[in-house]
Amino acid sequence: MVNWKEKVENKFDRLVDIRRYMHKNPELSFHEEKTHDFLLSELKKLDKLSIRDRVGERGIVAKLEGNQPGQTIAFRADFDALPIQDEKDVPYKSTVDGVMHACGHDGHTATLLTFCELLHEHQHLLKGNVVFIFQYAEELNPGGAKAMVDDGALDGVDKIYGNHFWSGHETSSIKTKPAEMMASPDFFEITIKGKGGHGAKPHTSIDPIVIVAEYISSIQKIISRHIDPIDRGVITVGKIDAGSAFNVISDTATIEGTVRTFKPEVKDTIERDLERLLKGLCIANNATYEFNYRRGYPTVVNHEAQYNVVKEAASALNLTYEDISPMMIGEDFSYYLLNRPGCFFLTGSGNEDKASLAPHHHPMFDLDEEAMKTATEMFIKVLEIEGVL
Repeated sequence: MVNWKEKVENKFDRLVDIRRYMHKNPELSFHEEKTHDFLLSELKKLDKLSIRDRVGERGIVAKLEGNQPGQTIAFRADFDALPIQDEKDVPYKSTVDGVMHACGHDGHTATLLTFCELLHEHQHLLKGNVVFIFQYAEELNPGGAKAMVDDGALDGVDKIYGNHFWSGHETSSIKTKPAEMMASPDFFEITIKGKGGHGAKPHTSIDPIVIVAEYISSIQKIISRHIDPIDRGVITVGKIDAGSAFNVISDTATIEGTVRTFKPEVKDTIERDLERLLKGLCIANNATYEFNYRRGYPTVVNHEAQYNVVKEAASALNLTYEDISPMMIGEDFSYYLLNRPGCFFLTGSGNEDKASLAPHHHPMFDLDEEAMKTATEMFIKVLEIEGVL
């Protein structure tokens, strides 16, 4: 019997090397050319793989076929970075100004690539097939997942699993939940057009800033008074752009924000009421408006059977496990789960001693790299439970 824990431990230096190379050389969503080339080069060294390149736009799908018949199980990792300045003082600090892996995608990719190499060394043990999906552009809508699915990334796949490192949880703990796990994130941009003028004579103007202020306050009532309290919804305005001088009334005011929901009908209500309220306020104030609402990724909905596989894997590995509450963040892993049974889970990577507690999308974000060993072991155990190993 293979001692997988020992095999993974022996791969730790490889895990770290890949992750730190990627951390030093991040690329933004839809611009991951060098990252793509690096991954493709590494995968081509594994002669038992069949590889499809440029799936979607620059995704890679590799398949390792076993010597015995069985299921085909897929695993996915994303490899894009964020427009954030890396402020850590570490040897592997980002070398690209204003760009860093601030969400753990470097760790996701290092884990999946090393997992692929490990299985390649033990291909003779496979009773079925394993598919490795390397995805671009998770961070930026419309993302890479839908394009990859549309381009056949899941062809022949029976089930799919994905992992996300999470600094808010203790290193190597496992968290997931059945059914709705992560929200559907939407974007809206609104411009209110008034009539500019002198700050001393507001009665001769139509002040869009006053209208915007009233609008921002009023839209919170959509959640508190239009949505069933049992359902979940968030409306957040994150950006306001208006005015150029303290004593001038601006012609326009623009706001941008996000809506987070789990149910399509709640999303429909919020989108409708955002514009209805805006229209009413503009009519009342003789202003006009532009309303742009863009729907984001679907809700991440785990399937019951695969959720139970993840729980069983964590238990078999004696890892701390917990069902978590639904999260208002978005993830385009949802597109895979819309098309195949599967489960998305979190592997804790937060460790105060290793300065890896900073939240995701933060300039000080880092991983406790020990978590990559845990995620690799989880993938192996999932295959064992599924009967592929």
